Amino acid sequence: MPEPALPVLILAPQGRDAEVATSILTEAGIPNRICASLPELVEALDGATCAVVTEEALLAANRQILADWVARQPPWSDFPFILLTLRRGHPDPRLAEALGNVNSLERPFHPSTLVMAARFAERARRRQHDARAHLEERERTAERQALLIRELHHRVKNTLATVQGLLGASARAATSVDAFYNAFSARIISLAKTHNLLTEDYWQQASLREMLVNELGPYDDERGGRIRLDGPAVELIGDLAVPTGMAIHELTTNAAKHGALSTPEGRVAVRWDVREAEGARVLRLDWRESGGPPVAEPTRRGFGSTLLQRVLKIQCGAEIAFAYEPAGLHFHMEVPLPDQRTVPAYEG
Repeated sequence: MPEPALPVLILAPQGRDAEVATSILTEAGIPNRICASLPELVEALDGATCAVVTEEALLAANRQILADWVARQPPWSDFPFILLTLRRGHPDPRLAEALGNVNSLERPFHPSTLVMAARFAERARRRQHDARAHLEERERTAERQALLIRELHHRVKNTLATVQGLLGASARAATSVDAFYNAFSARIISLAKTHNLLTEDYWQQASLREMLVNELGPYDDERGGRIRLDGPAVELIGDLAVPTGMAIHELTTNAAKHGALSTPEGRVAVRWDVREAEGARVLRLDWRESGGPPVAEPTRRGFGSTLLQRVLKIQCGAEIAFAYEPAGLHFHMEVPLPDQRTVPAYEG
């Protein structure tokens, strides 16, 4: 819906000039408003398209308030004035200096002359507003780019630290060069998938469901019966998405090697929701396996459980729990969900 047109202000307190001007503009379909004094006119200038003022009205008033308003205009603005002068007279140079962008009309004038001047001023003012919108968009774009660069530096630093941790942990857990290569490559691929989701949203947020589908999707059957995902749409910011994506990868890898996904009958169900707790949003996630081989609590802590214990708890403030139930592994996580994005959402 288009915005209503801004009015033309009229300041002509003497004679019939105000009456004549408002009649001409109204007949031409141009919104207008008569102002009784210069202070009233100045107060209304921010919401007007131009102003029609008589020479004698300005000469008889204290023009300082008008000069101050003109001087305070932002860089994009050059408010148009239409100055009605006396016949065969020359406008007082002080008025032209005070008004700046002024078009003089000698009285008496033809109605079409005033209408044409008002429409010209309206078009000029509209272009000024368009220029303002363009400048504001450029400022927003520059701000977004600066934030993106800072976020990129932050994300690369965190990613390199994560890769370094993956390298060391994979090497310590590996029993051969091939085992190290396979484990490390799989973890890097998982990390890349999560980062791909983040880059699609300017390194900001990744869909929890998409992260689960990326890891668990290849293990589902044609009927879609092995993997069940149940939960609302949840977007994780980068600092939470990266460790959560790695945790999902470790859970999936463990299920494929030793748990439910190691047998054709095995199933994995992941359910999650978001609840309010002490004024903050908290993500609750349950990972349940069933139909796999008998489950037993491991005798030593592997890299996967170390990642979940250290990174999720320390970096993300998560509360996690493992339960090695007869039916299969049950993993539960509760983690705060920050609401603030570092970079504003892109509006394209």
